[in-house]
Amino acid sequence: MMKKSPWVCFFNSGDCKGCILECTVLITPKYDIERFGCMLRPSARHADVLLVTGIVTRQSKKRLKRIYTQMSPEKKVIAIGSCAIRGGLFSDSYNFSGGSEKTIPIDIYVPGCPPKPEAIIDAILKLLGGSNERKKN
Repeated sequence: MMKKSPWVCFFNSGDCKGCILECTVLITPKYDIERFGCMLRPSARHADVLLVTGIVTRQSKKRLKRIYTQMSPEKKVIAIGSCAIRGGLFSDSYNFSGGSEKTIPIDIYVPGCPPKPEAIIDAILKLLGGSNERKKN
């Protein structure tokens, strides 16, 4: 369980940009994840929570691993959207290298194409109040 206000970082490994748009909506006044103590950080080195969107391609696989290792030891990862979970529409693509769980450990999955911002906020809140075990949303 996180005992402080988590800092959030996005990583889009390549997709149609629908999920990353839903993630950026989280910082607007309508959804405002800052009311839960979450802060958006541009650098993964300062982040506690990584929101992964898009398919993991051969080109982005190494970058995703590097970003994951740069994060704090108490890091949590949320896979957002069908592409990040299983490849979605792009699973038959020539450069698809599997879901994000094949590259880094995922704590919570948020399915959808794209998922609603409310579902993403719910996943973040589960991380704030949840246990250390791996969960599927």
